[in-house]
Amino acid sequence: MKKLLIPNTHSSIKDWTNYISKLHYKEIDLRLDRVYYFAKRLNLLKPAPITIVVGGTNGKGSTCRFLELMFIYSNIKVGVYSSPHLINYNERIRLHGNEVSDEECINAMNFINKIIKKTSISYFEFSTLVALLIFKSKKLDVVILEVGLGGRLDATNVVDIDISVVTNVSIDHTEFLGKNCSEIAKEKSGIFRYKKLSIFGGFNNLLNFKSASEYYKSIPYFLNVHWFYKKNKKYWMWSNKTNNIFLPYPILNIENAATALAVIKSLPFTIPYQSIFKGLKTATLPGRFQIINKKPFIILDVAHNPSSAKHLAKKIKRIKKNFSIIYAIIGMLSDKDIKNTLKYFIKIIDIWNCASLSEFPRGASCEEISIFLNKNKEKNNVKNFKNVISAFKYVINIATKKDCILIFGSFYTISYILKNKKNIYYKI
Repeated sequence: MKKLLIPNTHSSIKDWTNYISKLHYKEIDLRLDRVYYFAKRLNLLKPAPITIVVGGTNGKGSTCRFLELMFIYSNIKVGVYSSPHLINYNERIRLHGNEVSDEECINAMNFINKIIKKTSISYFEFSTLVALLIFKSKKLDVVILEVGLGGRLDATNVVDIDISVVTNVSIDHTEFLGKNCSEIAKEKSGIFRYKKLSIFGGFNNLLNFKSASEYYKSIPYFLNVHWFYKKNKKYWMWSNKTNNIFLPYPILNIENAATALAVIKSLPFTIPYQSIFKGLKTATLPGRFQIINKKPFIILDVAHNPSSAKHLAKKIKRIKKNFSIIYAIIGMLSDKDIKNTLKYFIKIIDIWNCASLSEFPRGASCEEISIFLNKNKEKNNVKNFKNVISAFKYVINIATKKDCILIFGSFYTISYILKNKKNIYYKI
């Protein structure tokens, strides 16, 4: 086996990410002992006075973003660790809303690498230690950590958590988390803590989380039990036993806005209404119903499982009447539930363009996607492409200013577009 060339403080972020991606023999290795040992040794288990960990099947990133902005607008020093990144590694670590600099990131990576020595740790474990080290050095008021996968055995679960959040639960990552929602809920509730707040923002699986809260002896704060939200035509309302808060609709999903507000209302200090209003109203996130062009109308969304697809399909259905043709460019991973993800779009999408992600170990070929679509659509409305870029170049050349192009199915799919958009011709 070829010996890995160890980067240093003069190396690039790309050199470092290539290096840490090869440190461990498994891409995903769910266990806590390695990262806990080093986090404890470096005194990183309490990265800030208040540490919030956000898990769930969908909406983790949006919930973190809502929280981040409400803290920023309240002049509270906040750090956020999220994954995966779409363009640059630095996206994973934000300090008061700004991506960490290359220099800070590289210095932290170099330090962690010297500490772990020859210990084999995964990419995500290494990245988590890097984030915790940076956060600790900045003396932040609040740190928000997004769970990478599951919860119970995720690297973020080594810290002393003050508030645990699970946005929702649906079927995904069954090979790691379990074959049904009950088993998955058990894994995700593993971030609950003794006598600490545990917030659940899902409509389903409530009994599983009540049981988990009793098991961990956490303090439950659950949707439709302790807090509520209601939609109206012009506004929505969040409420608990003591508050009725009226708010404008957010750009991102309202379910995640409501969950983030539940966190804010459970804090030991008060966040001003104007900070809540502004944070929830203005929050955006790359790859979450991201509009990158108006004519034709181009939407990017990382929806990649049935639950997130259902939400996305509802949004597309509402705007379908505004366009002549809706094209879809879809690229997915082969271990996802392709059939049940795509079924929500069958009556909405006019022309499908299936792109292979076969250069990735888990990437699905275009044929794996189109085999389902060909059973439900006219074959001349389903086309296959070797990659996302070739699919996009084809569609952008035939779409008119009256059309819509929806690109979705995977973080990899959206990453392709965002990384290459400067080199792709857009019709204006």
